[in-house]
Amino acid sequence: MSTTSTGDATVHRNAPGLSAASWMAAVAGLSGSLVAIGLARFAYTPLIPSLIGAHWFAASDVVTLGAANFAGYLAGALLGRPLAGALGSRWSLRLMMLAATAAFFACAFPLSVAWFFVWRFLSGVSGGAIMVLVATSILPHIPPARRGMVSGIIFVGLGLGIAASGTLVPALLRLGLVQTWAGLGLLSLALTAISWSGWPPKDLPAPVAAPGEAEGGRTGGLLRVLYAEYALNALGLVPAMVLLVDYVARGLGRGADMGALYWVLYGLSAIAGPLVCGPVADRIGAGWAYRLSLALQAAAVALLAVSAHPAAIAVATIVLGMFTPGVVPLVLGRIRELLPHSHKLQQAAWSRATTAFALFQALAGYGYSYLFTHSGQNYGLIFLCGAGALVVALIADTAAALGGRK
Repeated sequence: MSTTSTGDATVHRNAPGLSAASWMAAVAGLSGSLVAIGLARFAYTPLIPSLIGAHWFAASDVVTLGAANFAGYLAGALLGRPLAGALGSRWSLRLMMLAATAAFFACAFPLSVAWFFVWRFLSGVSGGAIMVLVATSILPHIPPARRGMVSGIIFVGLGLGIAASGTLVPALLRLGLVQTWAGLGLLSLALTAISWSGWPPKDLPAPVAAPGEAEGGRTGGLLRVLYAEYALNALGLVPAMVLLVDYVARGLGRGADMGALYWVLYGLSAIAGPLVCGPVADRIGAGWAYRLSLALQAAAVALLAVSAHPAAIAVATIVLGMFTPGVVPLVLGRIRELLPHSHKLQQAAWSRATTAFALFQALAGYGYSYLFTHSGQNYGLIFLCGAGALVVALIADTAAALGGRK
């Protein structure tokens, strides 16, 4: 087997293909990320006007219910590893998918704000736990040279969820709110059944870490910088996630239909993102791929701030759509580069990175909302703040890479 060194990774040109069990695990991972994150999070956004219009909840309550998923996601990121320690990864992932599915069906019945809050919170818990466990439970069973590709397949579920929020959900809404929640529940139930036997049957035993690999010394420093970068990455991505459609529709005066068109483009790009980023990380190394992604993200968010040309907005939308889910396999791949010999240490590090991202994503949502309101709805200012956060992340990553030489 010939190999080529890329600095951060070794690429196997004639790497073995995936076994049937590996493909089943990849499909299970895709299903898990689609149900618990892609649908549970992103499908809620297009439901908001209907929830208010049908008088299920007041507008202020709808915002609170949206925040419940973010709070649950943070809790799930913290609980994922202890849950897997108690039940094993396979049963933890199964139960979290069942919880997300049950939440869809429960939300078809607007019994009270508290009822809805509990189920939206639980769907967030399932998303956070699955984000922590899904890849780190599957990738140790995958040949090293194919882990970037499989990581991309797993997290394409996030992109599919974004795309569904602009296509499937509006179609279901024509049938009614109850039918929409039930339809999402049925889809989640089908995906849970498909994935049920695909999860790896047992966790691999924890190998002894190589000398110096534990989160101390140089490696620990690089990991802490990576956690900070990933948190800053959340600050950079949230402006487009929250304001892109409104910016096009109201900020530029081009109407809701044009705003929706850009959101569909964002969703289609999000599907492609992990499928592109994973293999690129296999070829050039996750460290270099993540640095490149930070530079492209910063340029794209800055482009939204300085140009209203339709082509410029389309380019920025494609780039940011790709990297919204695409950064996930890159950061996970970078953790595997820094901790190559212990999947248990990888899982712990990935849990911390996910927690940092979840926390700063929630803070960004509220912080940008406050700044947007008190700046006279200045879209450009919000986009510049996002670009600045990404530039700081890129500088930190480059300095850490030069100083750590790893």
